[in-house]
Parts: sequence; C-alpha cells; structure tokens
Amino acid sequence: MYVRQDKSPVAAAHFKAMPEALHVSSLLLYEFRQSVRFQVWLHTRDRTRGYPQATANGALAKLQANLDAGAVVLAAVEWPDVHSRAEELSKRHTAAGGHRSLDVLHVATALHLEAEEFLTFDANQRKLATAAGLKIKP
Repeated sequence: MYVRQDKSPVAAAHFKAMPEALHVSSLLLYEFRQSVRFQVWLHTRDRTRGYPQATANGALAKLQANLDAGAVVLAAVEWPDVHSRAEELSKRHTAAGGHRSLDVLHVATALHLEAEEFLTFDANQRKLATAAGLKIKP
C-alpha cells in the first residue's frame, strides 16, 4: 500500500473497503519500517535493486499519516502470550512447512488478538495462517 508493487491495487482496494481501521502490531510496524530502510540500502549499492530514499520517505510518511488519521491502529499485544503461541505454531508446522520466524510471530499475534481476518500476499505465510484457522484476505 505504501510502495507500488504487483499486488498494490488489490491491497489498496481491500484497505479502502474495510469497515474499520486496520489493526497492526508494533512488530509489523517495525518489520515494515526496517524493510523500507533495507530497500534504500540495497539501492545505494545497486541502482537496479531496492528504491531511493525519496521513495522510502514517501512510504514512511504515508504510513505515519494513516496512523495519525486512525486508518491504521496499533493493537495492544501481550508478547509473552504471542511467543507461547508462536512456539506452538513452530513446533507443529515449521519442520513440514519451512516457516520463517517473523511469519510465525505475525500469525501468532493474529491468534492472540483474535483477528477476524489475516491479510497477507505471502504464499507460505498464508499456508501457516490457514493451518492455524485464520480467515485469509485479500
């Protein structure tokens, strides 16, 4: 939603149609911001990769504007419970599914928050979230 990608139109349409604010964790905000900074680092080393600082600044400003406007809301999370759920998910699914730590933590966070929907375009994260019983969108 903040940097144009293949799935941007689908993400933007879903976000616009949501009846309530998008609830996110501090982990998701950190991961997004870190990713944006990493893309700038990539771009400074190879102009064919990542994106320039101006694009990053725009993406971070759009995110902050959505936070300020209440369109994106920071959800309160009890991290010990999330970590416990993540450990269970990892134990049950990672050996067979090859799930990454942050993906497991995001799914565990959604379970902890009793999310009605889990938004992802990542195929492997989608498999884990489905196995955990979450309703996947878009």
